[in-house]
Amino acid sequence: MTGQDWIEKDFYAALGVPKDADDAAVKKAYRKLARQYHPDQNQGDAKAEAKFKEIGEAYAVLSDAEQRKQYDAIRAMAGGGARFQAGGPGAGGGGFEDIFGAMFGGGAPGADPRTRYTAGGAGFEDILGSMFGGGGGGGRGFGGGRRAGFQTPEKGADLAAETTLPFRTAVEGATVELTVDGKKVTTRLPAGVNDGQKLRIRGKGRPGTAGGAAGDLVITVHVGTHPLFTLSGRDLRATVPVTFAEAALGAQIEVPTLSGDPVRLKVPAGTPSGRVLRVKGRGVATSKGTGDLLVTVQVAVPQKLSKKAKEALEAFAAESDLADVRADLAARAAQA
Repeated sequence: MTGQDWIEKDFYAALGVPKDADDAAVKKAYRKLARQYHPDQNQGDAKAEAKFKEIGEAYAVLSDAEQRKQYDAIRAMAGGGARFQAGGPGAGGGGFEDIFGAMFGGGAPGADPRTRYTAGGAGFEDILGSMFGGGGGGGRGFGGGRRAGFQTPEKGADLAAETTLPFRTAVEGATVELTVDGKKVTTRLPAGVNDGQKLRIRGKGRPGTAGGAAGDLVITVHVGTHPLFTLSGRDLRATVPVTFAEAALGAQIEVPTLSGDPVRLKVPAGTPSGRVLRVKGRGVATSKGTGDLLVTVQVAVPQKLSKKAKEALEAFAAESDLADVRADLAARAAQA
């Protein structure tokens, strides 16, 4: 940013604050406008992008006490922001550089009005830099060094962390404490977080630069196993065994829930092994709704049969007019 930029640009107007605004008011105004014109919120909008850059430039100067002091002084000398030209027709009382030429001995009567006034070889920005303690000579902005140069506000880097939760804690949600980048971070994990799920915690990453927002913390959650239940989004899943008779004839069975109180589930007659039956509203309660309990029926085959039970099954097989359940296997195997 050049010296002329500081003369021409009204940073207070850019942020919409008065010249006597304190640091808190400047920061508040900047944050409000930065959210409004941020490129992420205005993709493809060139005007919003230009406005975002403008308020970033303004905040970079006004948020720094030394730069703000220099800016105010220069604007006061320049009469509030008019563009001053060195000499030329109608120059009248002289331009900004004429004034400095006179101050440093370059404005003697009869001098060429187009002359660029210098003091001992120092240029326009060098003079101002030496006035305000910058040491002159590099064209790097008022006050010398990078601190006085413009920095675009940049979001801080994201950080990553991992945590492992017991199954019930993952279902119910919990407040966890993590050590991230050498610091302790406490955050609330929502109910129903699944194994391997990544959660983004806004503003818990590294600080931004030049007034930019802090980065995010991305937490990868690992969930411990449960002897009966598994998580599937907001739903709970469980595999429940039934006898051959219950599956064939139908039955009302009792199924446990994670909360402890069992539910009655109807198994329709002729239910095959592997069919999924749904119990509404007995899944995970989240802010977006409550899931269901999904019960997978597994027909249990007895490993040992009494003589009487074996005779009964043999009689059942003899009396049953069963279709060939493997009739289409060969045709399916031959398909490409």
